[in-house]
Amino acid sequence: MTDTPPVGGQPAAPIPQPSADLPAGPADAPEGPPARLWDRMRDDPQYAPEHLALEAVRRLGPEAVQWASRARAEQPGVSADVLADQAARKFVNLARLSGAVSGAAGLPGAVIDVGVLAWTQARMVLHIAAAYDVDPLHGDRATDLLVLQRVHKVAESARLALGVAAGRERADALFGLGGQRPLGRVMLQLGVRLAQMAGVRAAKRIVAKVVPGAAIVLGTWANSSATKDLAQRSRALYRSRGAAVPEPRQP
Repeated sequence: MTDTPPVGGQPAAPIPQPSADLPAGPADAPEGPPARLWDRMRDDPQYAPEHLALEAVRRLGPEAVQWASRARAEQPGVSADVLADQAARKFVNLARLSGAVSGAAGLPGAVIDVGVLAWTQARMVLHIAAAYDVDPLHGDRATDLLVLQRVHKVAESARLALGVAAGRERADALFGLGGQRPLGRVMLQLGVRLAQMAGVRAAKRIVAKVVPGAAIVLGTWANSSATKDLAQRSRALYRSRGAAVPEPRQP
């Protein structure tokens, strides 16, 4: 069962389940952000994309490695481009589904939606990296995620922000520095930052949650379009790196 955040007293929203032909991975690979990550992002919403990128590489990188290895064994001679297209197609479908079935309403529901979408997109990017033999467990994949998802324009600023977020994680673990701030303000900031990462305007996600009947149409279209665009950028990036000498994995 995938963890979902208890937000503002709202009941936990159901996380969309993958289709039967979705690239499979370890049984513990979560379909949406795990509860611990939701807590971390809520406590530090300014750096929510960075926290999500770091956790995605840790939690979803092994799944991408296993998927690529299994796919090559089952499809001898398959090209990297074909594998990347397979991954992109499956995760675009999952992103489309995630925009149609979330049950929470209002701002909490919008935040959950964009968080699940950003996590699904990160999962797709790591699978595309693995398709081109670019190590999805390498620390630089978190930097790639933030640049590909246009949270940061260049890798240098992304690395700096990731360093700050990682330092805050360590400080919070040691000293419990998570602040107590008004929940509404925190949720709004968190929603905007995650919407920026997922390529969806926060206003559209909120409208989709409050206007009856709009959630399925607008959510499905926005999620699919943003994820397709991200897949194209990811393929272009990792295709250019696929023939390079493998990177040394960071400890």
